[in-house]
Amino acid sequence: MRPWQTVPVTHTADQTGTSSPPLPAEIHSLQTRTVGTLMSSQVLGGVGVASGIAVAALMAADISGRDDLSGLANTTQVLGGALITIPIAALMAARGRRAGLVTAYLIGTVGAGLAITAAVLGSFWLLLLGTALFGASTTANSQARYAAVDLAPPRRRGRHLSLVVWATTIGSVLGPNLLGPAKAVSDVIGIPPLAGAWLFSAAGFLVAAAVVSLFLRPDPLLTARALAHHGQPTGQRVAQRGSVVHGARAILASPTIALGTLAITSGHIVMVAVMVMTPIHMSHGHAEVEVIGFVISMHILGMYGLSPVAGYLTDRWGSRPVILVGVLLQVTACVLAATSQAGWSVGLLIALFLLGLGWSCTMVAGSGLIAAGSQVEDRASVQGASDLTMGLSAAAAGALAGVVVQYLGYDWLGGAAALVALALGVYTVVAGRGTQRA
Repeated sequence: MRPWQTVPVTHTADQTGTSSPPLPAEIHSLQTRTVGTLMSSQVLGGVGVASGIAVAALMAADISGRDDLSGLANTTQVLGGALITIPIAALMAARGRRAGLVTAYLIGTVGAGLAITAAVLGSFWLLLLGTALFGASTTANSQARYAAVDLAPPRRRGRHLSLVVWATTIGSVLGPNLLGPAKAVSDVIGIPPLAGAWLFSAAGFLVAAAVVSLFLRPDPLLTARALAHHGQPTGQRVAQRGSVVHGARAILASPTIALGTLAITSGHIVMVAVMVMTPIHMSHGHAEVEVIGFVISMHILGMYGLSPVAGYLTDRWGSRPVILVGVLLQVTACVLAATSQAGWSVGLLIALFLLGLGWSCTMVAGSGLIAAGSQVEDRASVQGASDLTMGLSAAAAGALAGVVVQYLGYDWLGGAAALVALALGVYTVVAGRGTQRA
């Protein structure tokens, strides 16, 4: 067995203090297995996330007895996912991708268990604690996209990353469709009907954690470090840095990483702000629940279904042009949404699909820039800091979107979101001139 194949990665040094690197064919085989494992875990994790999110607001309203508090369940989930990124990034820096992903899925499982307990006890605050811990599952799903490119050659980085993002489509579609079987399970074991969805969430996270633990071997991040350190005496190797504070400094110091972070953050702000208020806009026009669900499902399809196309274009054109394509799609989506009538309309359906597709372009291309610009010693901290920024910004955008719609209207929200997307486009053109293709 070669040194890079041990877990954790170690070196068998010769008299010069170096070890033999893996052959290119071996790296390719390892990368293929890594992407396959991550895609499998994304499907399972996606089922878990979608199952819980589908009932979170309904359960919050049911337990609290107040519709105006229903949104807090999803808000705490987003905030929890963002904040849990901090310790998970530090763990990945110290122990590798496998340890971080498994831990995040297990924390999400605990959150699902607390949500079930909250439903049984009728405790609203316990539900919010559960949804906050449940957010760790979205941290795992988000960080997995970076694990897919630790060993990827630059010319295929976008495609490998986008395949892992695409796998989330399967879970996102399957999750809400399991609500019927979940209710039947709830009846059998004697818990509230909505709590059954969290059982499926917990099961999905546990199996995802098992898949990562058993098959993500050797660890891609630790292997990438071993390759980067090949030929260096042990005493000259740079220590790994897992603090998100260090990651934030690295983002500010690198135009490439800064552009990538701004792309994923701005694209996420626009997507979340418009998406979360679209069901309210449609309900004001007396749209049926089934129609609202169909529009949101088409939005999710836009987010994930065509991500391999975004990955291919990122590898072919570079990240900056794909970010600009995403900006154009999101601006178009915001204008269509802002000018749509309340309720159901074909224009609103197209708008939500384009909104998701634009998000996919900014997410894949932006993540590619972050991965390309990060040194191997800084990857976990930089990627954690960028995802923390994205998550906190999305939580704020979701909260502010409700205020804008309440006092100004859905059309103003669409206009404001379009301005955010345009600002990203301007920054990409002006400040992105000095970045390299990634």
